[in-house]
Amino acid sequence: MANSAAQVKTKDGVPLGAAYWKLWISSGLSNLADGVFKIALPLMAIQLTQSPTLIAGLTVAATLPWLLFALTAGALADRLDRRKLMLWANLSRAVLPALLIAVILLDLGSIWALYVVALMVGVAETLYDTSAQSILPQVVNKDQLSRANGRLYAVELTANQFIGPPLGGLLIGIGVVAGFALPSALWLAAVGGLLLLPGSFRVEREQKTTLRFDIGEGLKFLWNQKILRTLALMTGILNFASSAAFAVLVLFAVGPASEMRLSEVGFGLLLTASAIGAFIGSFIAESVEAKLGRSKSLALTILGCALFVGGPALTSNPYVLGPILFVGGLLIVLWNVITVSLRQRIAPNRLLGRVNSAYRLLAWGTMPLGAAAGGLLAQWLGLQAMFGIMGTLTLALMVLMSILTDRAITAAEAA
Repeated sequence: MANSAAQVKTKDGVPLGAAYWKLWISSGLSNLADGVFKIALPLMAIQLTQSPTLIAGLTVAATLPWLLFALTAGALADRLDRRKLMLWANLSRAVLPALLIAVILLDLGSIWALYVVALMVGVAETLYDTSAQSILPQVVNKDQLSRANGRLYAVELTANQFIGPPLGGLLIGIGVVAGFALPSALWLAAVGGLLLLPGSFRVEREQKTTLRFDIGEGLKFLWNQKILRTLALMTGILNFASSAAFAVLVLFAVGPASEMRLSEVGFGLLLTASAIGAFIGSFIAESVEAKLGRSKSLALTILGCALFVGGPALTSNPYVLGPILFVGGLLIVLWNVITVSLRQRIAPNRLLGRVNSAYRLLAWGTMPLGAAAGGLLAQWLGLQAMFGIMGTLTLALMVLMSILTDRAITAAEAA
């Protein structure tokens, strides 16, 4: 458990505490690195190939660890100090772009080198993200989780989607070395921020168990919680559709032969629209949740996400697509704040890492599958047809909203 100094009072409006803000700063630096890196990779990739399948394969490589390694990452987050896991994950992510720079300078760069680095960064991400979501209830109390998650999403999405993509596009325009040097330096700075976070964040264990037993316990808990199980399935379908769409969006948007005819910098600015929406959403999510209730808020999010994913099927005009991405970004944050806070309230701390990882196996493990499907459908049917299919799939999730009533959600929290 964390030291008592890391805890804060439960009364609404009381400051979240120094430990929380150190975590917040480190998270901002880490997500800025990720935002630059995730735009630098595909922009470098399209210099090597114009194949939708190969470009989508980059997203497959980056997200495959959530399918293969998520459960192990969750078990480790419940066995080891969560702060130290985050620290080592970021240190690994700092080294990998530096290695890629060396490969580029030696004129050995290829799409396969990008695949390897994307895969290894993805493995580190599973450890970091699982530990980061699991550590928060050790830093703030449960009645502050919606506010704490909202503020974290503000800095994460601002850095990851608002500042990172246009900055990454600008740096790749200058040179690929610049595009990968900055994220390496930022991940190192995030390591420094974590070193300032006081206390121990290892969960006390009553008995020694095997890793296999630990993973099974987390899976069993998630499966027996109908609300969490349904949300994991729905998030998995949302991520499948969005991963399919955004894995090949760069081909739809960038270059004189594309539908949108944007430059690399213009592409980064287009993605900024969703980040602005996400930034605003992170501050209003708590009040929207309170005013509409969680069930209506989640239903509204599905409608917005269907438009968010399917928008490019309707228009290639950046001045129309930009506002669509803005609304989608705002509503995606609303979904995330509600669902993450629910997991943190329902799952006991000793199981939280494993429940988070089991949830993400369903919720994020679909991303490489979606990216592969998006690349293949775009190759066979065309880009805009693929966007339309994924928007329709997202809209179909409204059928499952009959399970997610406010009464059922409240009962799950009480239990």
